[in-house]
Amino acid sequence: MKIRTLKSMFALTLAIFVMSSAAFAQKDKTKRASPPATATGKIGKATITIDYSSPSVNGRKIWGELVPYDKAWRAGANEATIFKTDKEIQIGGKKIPAGQYSLFAVPGTEQWQIILNSETGQWGIKRTGEANRDPAKDVVTVTVKPVKGVMTEKLVYEVQHKGIVLKWENLAVPVAIK
Repeated sequence: MKIRTLKSMFALTLAIFVMSSAAFAQKDKTKRASPPATATGKIGKATITIDYSSPSVNGRKIWGELVPYDKAWRAGANEATIFKTDKEIQIGGKKIPAGQYSLFAVPGTEQWQIILNSETGQWGIKRTGEANRDPAKDVVTVTVKPVKGVMTEKLVYEVQHKGIVLKWENLAVPVAIK
């Protein structure tokens, strides 16, 4: 009886250890398949920072398949991508106050919509698979034209002096910012 109790206690202890290890691994975002990344730079006097999770192509067709055309996308993986500016900027002729915003995109074959939304901190998609975005909280939507780019395995954002660029798979998507 004692041996059976000891075996049960050992099994229970081992199960707790395994579950707690898995829980701690989930908290370490660097261990994710799409790890966190940050792009920071200056546009005029404003410091722009983009916090996102960077998925890999990993042999998949991205545009039109993994990321469908004509549907809102979280512009990264995991949590919604965050766009921060420490000064007022202009996107598409509209003034955007200093602050942080969720960045979404609606990819298309010929043009994309880039959207800044005032709601932040949400997971990037709903259980239904659609982007976790409330259109009533959109601050600005601008239409941009993607261009062919060199093969980029991991999604990356760049902050350049004239705006930001999303690069992934074989596309580059520039967004002018003043």
